[in-house]
Amino acid sequence: MKKVLITGANKGIGLEMTRQLAQKGYYIYMGSRNLQNGLDAVHQLNSEGLESIESIELDVTNQDSVNAARARIGSKTNSLDILINNAGINGIEFDGDTPLMHTALGTGPDKFKEVYEVNVFGVIRTTQAFIDLLQQSSEPRIVNVSSSQGSLTLHSDPGYKYYKAKGAVYQSSKSALNMYTIALAFELRNTNFKVNAVSPPSTATDFNHYLGTSSVQVGAEHILRYTLIDNNGPTGKFFCADNNPQTGEIPW
Repeated sequence: MKKVLITGANKGIGLEMTRQLAQKGYYIYMGSRNLQNGLDAVHQLNSEGLESIESIELDVTNQDSVNAARARIGSKTNSLDILINNAGINGIEFDGDTPLMHTALGTGPDKFKEVYEVNVFGVIRTTQAFIDLLQQSSEPRIVNVSSSQGSLTLHSDPGYKYYKAKGAVYQSSKSALNMYTIALAFELRNTNFKVNAVSPPSTATDFNHYLGTSSVQVGAEHILRYTLIDNNGPTGKFFCADNNPQTGEIPW
């Protein structure tokens, strides 16, 4: 049975990916910043008849928590097949249903640090902590859940449909994550690793006050499409079918 670690997996798309992978016969370590929230999510999935799931306390902003999660998972298995770096925040406050976007001139560095701590540094901590277990897999996969809003190419194009939706903090954090993905894929290019950045389509979750247009089922399916690839699959690519329905690949 292949083993998967998903960060931020106790709700939203992370929870739905856990559900879909369990249905496909994978064993999932469900990373959750709050252990009780993770246990509650496991109980929910168990009630659906899905048993191959275990809650792991994992706060990606805390190195000690990441190390403890690595030690716990390492005590249970000698290898990990898939890492999905899903945990993320946007740091945006809302006025009703209207997001108060962060501006380049009006948002201080503390807000950037808060969001980057999860979206960038958290991915780095987790990836580096679990890379040795992943190296023991014959088909290791790393998927960084990104956002098409982090595409520099798209956001510099006045014809892009979201051109005017500039958020200096969240979008730049995903751009930084994308560059980390490129560097990581390059370093692992001569191995069986496949490392990609995947943006779900606009999805209705509490992350965006349920303003998205797609369901968590569709969002999870899209991410898993580029996760469950064989050794002939792509690596070092950026995918979002919302912006490119034909191939799914979008520009960095």
